[in-house]
Amino acid sequence: MADRVKAADVGGTFFPYAEPPGWAGPMLKLQGLGDRDGVAVTEDRFVATFGKIALDVPLDTVRGAHMTGPYRWYTSVGIRMSFGDDGLTFGTTPAGGVCVHFEPSAPKVAGFRPSHSALTVSVADLEGLVTLLGEDQPR
Repeated sequence: MADRVKAADVGGTFFPYAEPPGWAGPMLKLQGLGDRDGVAVTEDRFVATFGKIALDVPLDTVRGAHMTGPYRWYTSVGIRMSFGDDGLTFGTTPAGGVCVHFEPSAPKVAGFRPSHSALTVSVADLEGLVTLLGEDQPR
């Protein structure tokens, strides 16, 4: 089986995920998270990978980003859907993340909704990702 694309291999600017707290490491390994996972932003693409899951959209669908968090420890780690909307999270730490908004919505990669209007990622350089994508106002 061919190796799945990882954000670190896409090119452009790579944002690795923040280091997880000790208790979360084993759980994230079970989800397939590795050193090449994270977010890549190229001239024309936004790619976020988390284990076997990848969200790859044209950069012109990104409408902006803003920092969020901190989060509750029990909702902060792993791949999860929001119960309140169609947002998706690729999380490694409760310390904080970046919420990236898409228009039109990104195609479904996980969960029960048909698409994702936002993705929250807990990258190591929150400010750097927001600066690169452009800041929006929280919804």
